[in-house]
Amino acid sequence: MGLRVALAALALGISAAPALASDPFLRQNTTVRVVKEIGPSVVNITTERIVASRHPFSRGANPFFDSFFRDFFEPRLPETVQSLGSGVLIDAERHILTNEHVVGRASRIRVSLADGTEFDATLIGADPNNDIAVLKVDTDQRLPWLKPGRSNDLMVGEPVIAIGNPFGLSNTVTTGVISALNRSIRTEGRVYHGFLQTDASINPGNSGGPLVNAEGELIAITTAVYGGAQGIGFAIPIDIAKRVVDELIAHGEVTPVWLGLDFQDLDRRLAAAMDLPQDLRGVLVNRVLADSPARRADLRRGDVVTRLDGRPIESARSFYETLEISVTGQDLQIKFWRAGRLQTVRVKLEELPVRQAAQFVNEMLGMELRPRKAGGYTVRSVREGSGSARIGIVGGDLVLAINGTTLADDDSLRRSVLSLRGRSHALVVVQREGTRYHLTISLL
Repeated sequence: MGLRVALAALALGISAAPALASDPFLRQNTTVRVVKEIGPSVVNITTERIVASRHPFSRGANPFFDSFFRDFFEPRLPETVQSLGSGVLIDAERHILTNEHVVGRASRIRVSLADGTEFDATLIGADPNNDIAVLKVDTDQRLPWLKPGRSNDLMVGEPVIAIGNPFGLSNTVTTGVISALNRSIRTEGRVYHGFLQTDASINPGNSGGPLVNAEGELIAITTAVYGGAQGIGFAIPIDIAKRVVDELIAHGEVTPVWLGLDFQDLDRRLAAAMDLPQDLRGVLVNRVLADSPARRADLRRGDVVTRLDGRPIESARSFYETLEISVTGQDLQIKFWRAGRLQTVRVKLEELPVRQAAQFVNEMLGMELRPRKAGGYTVRSVREGSGSARIGIVGGDLVLAINGTTLADDDSLRRSVLSLRGRSHALVVVQREGTRYHLTISLL
């Protein structure tokens, strides 16, 4: 019947194309349908942060005058700085998944829905290692939400859709494909592993928004743009995000984990001495701690770890960077070389015990610490010949921070110690007789 109508229209000199093009149902392709379905669950995030402003008499472009007014007119006047981002509602309890860098240090968080309705939101927890944060909308209303999907079966080349708030242009839709899997990127001194790469247009303000597949499933959270390039953006796979979200909702933070292994980098001379294959890359296990996950998995001194959870390991630091984005209870696959062949074992990550953290401080920094109720840790003793001893730390000094982490309790001590793994130096803030010193201590 349709063909007859079209032929009749042609015979009469009437074009059927306009009639067909005006039919909205014929224009509702996959992207249109997905956006209609998931769009209401996407939120725009506006944050406010109080910062110290320049003095009103500051010249701005002249560092001498800036320094003059800073020295003579402190304290500077506070001002409110706003920033924009995106997020997605992920459950009926009104939790929002977004990036940590979108809401970090915010004094107030506001979210707006696709229909323009605005609410305040509360930060439930944030993890800078994975750049993941969870908010909760301050309302009892039922809100639309999108159930997280899966990302372990993604294919390079499959189409994706991003929705976000680039440059404040709310609910902007862009499309593209998955360009690559398992990318590692470095930004501001931190390395992120396991990212998806996409050519869907991602701009400032998109951060924290959803990346979905052609079926409308939430597969990733957009997070970064490759500076100076076009068509290169990155997103956090939803499988990684879900593990972190569960920890943040349950505890407000990601619990520090450990395996109980010590490594040393494997150079060519060491590999030759051990008669290893020339193309073997990895790190050498030089200690397996007692009562640790690694010991229970039968990993041994002398094993050469080549891959961790599918990622190649070429240095001790790269191994620890992978642990930093892992959570308690997670199973990691470890590939290692032993007795002339590659072997594989699965290890379940466990929470780092406080006693083990204190032991690490003693081993790496050479200090025995005692917690103070007022915050910080008092140095009880310093091991002779250690980096702390060489730089002049003595018993009675007060350690306030390690590697940028303020030592307020046992959890902060554990986090600070884990940041030392695979590094050669530590930045330590020490107080003595009311004066604070920033010291760089060798861990070698």
